[in-house]
Amino acid sequence: MGRVLIITYYWPPSGGSGVQRWVKFSKYLPSEGWQPVIYTPENPEMQSVDQSLYGDIPAEAEIIRRPITEIYSLYRGLTGKKASAAEVNVVNSQHKSFLQRMVMWVRGNLFIPDPRVSWVRPSVRFLTKYLREHPVDVIVSTGPPHSMHLIGRKVARATGIPWIADFRDPWTRIFYFKHLSLTGWARRRHEKLEQAVLDEASAVVAVSPLVQEEFRTMTRNRVELITNGYDPDDYAQPVEPDGYFNLTHTGQFAADGNPLALWKVLGDKVREDAAFARKLRIRLAGKTDAAILQAIREAGLGEQLVDLGYRDHLTAVREQLNASVLILPLRQEPEYRATLPGKLFEYLGARRPILGIGQTDGAMARIVGQTHAGEVYDWPDAAGLRSAIDRLWDAFQAGAEPVLTENIEAYSRRSTARRMAALLEDLAKRKEL
Repeated sequence: MGRVLIITYYWPPSGGSGVQRWVKFSKYLPSEGWQPVIYTPENPEMQSVDQSLYGDIPAEAEIIRRPITEIYSLYRGLTGKKASAAEVNVVNSQHKSFLQRMVMWVRGNLFIPDPRVSWVRPSVRFLTKYLREHPVDVIVSTGPPHSMHLIGRKVARATGIPWIADFRDPWTRIFYFKHLSLTGWARRRHEKLEQAVLDEASAVVAVSPLVQEEFRTMTRNRVELITNGYDPDDYAQPVEPDGYFNLTHTGQFAADGNPLALWKVLGDKVREDAAFARKLRIRLAGKTDAAILQAIREAGLGEQLVDLGYRDHLTAVREQLNASVLILPLRQEPEYRATLPGKLFEYLGARRPILGIGQTDGAMARIVGQTHAGEVYDWPDAAGLRSAIDRLWDAFQAGAEPVLTENIEAYSRRSTARRMAALLEDLAKRKEL
């Protein structure tokens, strides 16, 4: 069995569907002939730990934990709260207090590429020694945080082991990069480090075809596409319909993705149709920004709102399976055109109609269209959203339970793990030659 060292910040796993990526790879890689060796902080700053995902960690996995010191501990000391407490995502275009702006400037300009950079040097020292005594065939770094890629780069240089840079999100082309208040020097430093990772990795992996295309314009290196996915095992649980017309969102729901046109459409229909008002439920399972909850109530939908707060992965899956419609609003940032949210693939696995809100020519819209999983509308398209809600409501009243998805097997976690294993095998063979 081959051995692959996975350098990741998020372990134990949190509930984010993109963060689950390497938990699920690790679950299926042993059946493809690869033992995962996980290198991760022993004391990471994370919003949540999803206990339901521990069952996915295979017995074959070797876990190595090392201590880390982070800027977020300083933030908590200054403010008395976690950095993520006020908003789902603090690095955005929303109004910020002076303290928030100061912390963001420090984070962007003094901690490059991110607040985990202090972990790079001790990790390289430790792993270089560890790998002499416990060799592996391939190294994988997965980011963000992109400090993980700096660790992978330096360890690969020191050992000559093939290295995959797995980008769950872009680096300088991610939507929040422009909000980091960077100086010219800091921006150039980010760009230089990103270019070094793209050029020096044995292979680069993107999770979206549009990100893959962007990376291919930036480097002559090998850039592969391996998307996120859904785990069929998670969707085997039985769910009894509760009789409501459930518009469900799972996972983090940030203010810059607030679908105001949708709330207005729903509020208008509630006032017009008493039966709709009785049956509609807006179910939010995950951390939701206060601005979104306020917008829902201001649209006259307070009685229909069910804010469940954070829920573990398997509970979120039950919510998806009980949904009449799965709503998927993207953040209102131009860079999000290239993004494939991890929850998109979970929604595919739930086989419930998806109502997407975002760029109609973007990566998310492309997959929704290819799989016939639902419809995608632009943020301000109230007329299109109203038409979609009317059709979905009529189908619900008629007792229809549409199973719309087609050709989604390619996005199962087993299929994506098989593609990752093939890449690992190819790099390991090339090293032997």
